[in-house]
Amino acid sequence: MDNPAAKADLRRAARQARSAAAAGNPDAAAALAKVALGGLGAAPGDIVAGYVPIGDEIDPMPLIELLAGSHPCALPSVEEGRALTFRLWLPGAALLPGRYGIPSPSLDSPAILPDILLVPMLAFDRRGHRLGYGGGHYDATLAALRGRKPVQAIGLAYAAQEIERVPDEGWDQALDAVATEKGFMRFGSERRR
Repeated sequence: MDNPAAKADLRRAARQARSAAAAGNPDAAAALAKVALGGLGAAPGDIVAGYVPIGDEIDPMPLIELLAGSHPCALPSVEEGRALTFRLWLPGAALLPGRYGIPSPSLDSPAILPDILLVPMLAFDRRGHRLGYGGGHYDATLAALRGRKPVQAIGLAYAAQEIERVPDEGWDQALDAVATEKGFMRFGSERRR
């Protein structure tokens, strides 16, 4: 989709669909945690990086708090460039306003490289492509991480965020799976580690 106006329209429609899904499903985060916990297949010691939900993004924190009992967990910090830095986070640890006002772990918390990255989005399709916000932060982050080690990218979304086809560009990084409050979808073994 080379038409920026069409992509902006798609983002606007995806935001509306996500807002409606969030308003209509207050128990989605708890349901997502159960679904994702069963589908992730995290190995002992795998580092899992999540995100702090902004606006009506599906909340990954119930899942992260469950995982924190047996896995090191991290949250993103927007620092320099487009790629995110992930810093160790423990449940209950304070989050500070970071760049763009995004709640982040303290810069004193160690930076770590995740094995599993939980990714927010506006929409996704059954090919494993996601529609983000247009800044390219997660695509740049995944490209950098995957250049260093195998990393699984697991999108988190409401089931209502699925669309027929997300327009993709050559630099877009595909997801390995998507977890919603209704199910877990894995996209092809070629991207699995």
